[in-house]
Amino acid sequence: MNIKTGFLTSLFALTLTISSVQAKEVDITLLLISDIYRMQSEDGRGGFSKAATVARSERKRNEHLLYIHAGDTISPSLMSGIDKGAHVIELLNIVPPDIFVPGNHEFDFGPERFEELILEKLDSKILSANLRDGQGRRRAGIDDSQIFDFDGVKVGVYGLLTPGAEVLSSPGPDYSFLPLVRTALDTAQGLKEQGADIIVAVAHTSFAEDERLLAEAGDAMDILLSGDDHDLRLEFDGRTVFAETRSDAEYMVAIDLAVDVEEKDDKRKVNWWPNFRIIDTADHPVDPETEALAQTYQAQIATEMDKTIGSTATSMDTRRVIVRTQESAFGNLLTDAMRAFFDTDIAIANGGGIRAGKEYPAGSDLTRRDIFEELPFGNTLVGLRVSGENLLKALENGVSQVENSAGRFPHVSGITMDVDPSMPAGERIMNVKVDGKPLDKSALYSVATNEYMGRGGDGYDALATGEMIFDGDDSDLIASILIQFIRTNTPVTPRVEGRINMIKAN
Repeated sequence: MNIKTGFLTSLFALTLTISSVQAKEVDITLLLISDIYRMQSEDGRGGFSKAATVARSERKRNEHLLYIHAGDTISPSLMSGIDKGAHVIELLNIVPPDIFVPGNHEFDFGPERFEELILEKLDSKILSANLRDGQGRRRAGIDDSQIFDFDGVKVGVYGLLTPGAEVLSSPGPDYSFLPLVRTALDTAQGLKEQGADIIVAVAHTSFAEDERLLAEAGDAMDILLSGDDHDLRLEFDGRTVFAETRSDAEYMVAIDLAVDVEEKDDKRKVNWWPNFRIIDTADHPVDPETEALAQTYQAQIATEMDKTIGSTATSMDTRRVIVRTQESAFGNLLTDAMRAFFDTDIAIANGGGIRAGKEYPAGSDLTRRDIFEELPFGNTLVGLRVSGENLLKALENGVSQVENSAGRFPHVSGITMDVDPSMPAGERIMNVKVDGKPLDKSALYSVATNEYMGRGGDGYDALATGEMIFDGDDSDLIASILIQFIRTNTPVTPRVEGRINMIKAN
């Protein structure tokens, strides 16, 4: 072989070697939103109009975008109490998310309304791998997962919804829930078999459930995007990403994935690295189209909602840290109104149903808007006849997760009790008195509560054992009952007065 021939042969072999190796880089963006209820911005931040602007901007920035909604939007809000969430779908559909994973609040108005709004009208792909119908079958309109192809990079996405939605909301017997960890592992395996390069789990789950998924199903996700807790969180251990965004689109999270793909000798290797951007929506203008629609809705409710209905001569505080952990003046006002409506022995309301998170100084005027923002769920009042034994069980349930600021915390009227949070759940309540007399476990008591708790919601199964003596047809929206109570008794004078005595550890 002469030198020239040898050179050409070597060059040909090198060309073959180079041509057998193909490498490319692909940039993919995941944009996360969740728990958005508010139409308008507050202090220039948040609301549907700001979220729409960010989504439009991100889509222009990178065509390889997945705009993902991790659930909770149909309820609760002021307008949802009027139209049962219809306005939310219209607002979202202006710049619809690519993926929507239902949250527990999507079922607040029952399974039929969930299907009408989310499954039939929302212009998004609905994913929830562990949500099934009442017979454990897949529900038409809800897929377990979806693979998205971005220039050859396959991103597999699946959804999860906390099984706690069964008691946190009202899916009824029409829906059932598969276990989170097992479902995650099985669904991810299926996506891998379909060739997914990157697996994204989108979960509407509590932070405790998120931690369990990461600990027990870490192989089932490269990225876990979560909703439900309303807090901004970002974690990355070099292997798995965890992100949760702030509620009401005050802050949105964008994760830019730099993906390297190398194919050599029929073998494929994919490496990726995340870059995080926390998007403060205060830095963005409102989306004109979304804002115009939002203003139309605001105008519909402004006239009636902003009228003064009365005033409070004492201060009230409805912040989450108060109404989910201790007796509150507003909780006392609410339950007094509930008890007076049916003239029952007792009234009980869950702190999670009080939502505005506001402080009212003494002398504040109160409007319909204030009350509907505080009580946005559209619950009617029911009356039950409950044994003392089951009443005690219901109260124990109410304080069973006080250390977690759970929404089941009870506000009461007609009853007093001592609570020791240091004791085990189920053994925390002592010295219960009804109308000043010790609770009689064998006696029957009339109890006013919201329809949600009356059918066992928030873990109040003990209330559901009671005899229904007044149903929702006998009453009105609890918000309307409270409005009338304030009008009749203005100025109201609610105070913290020792109905619930929280025993502090030494």
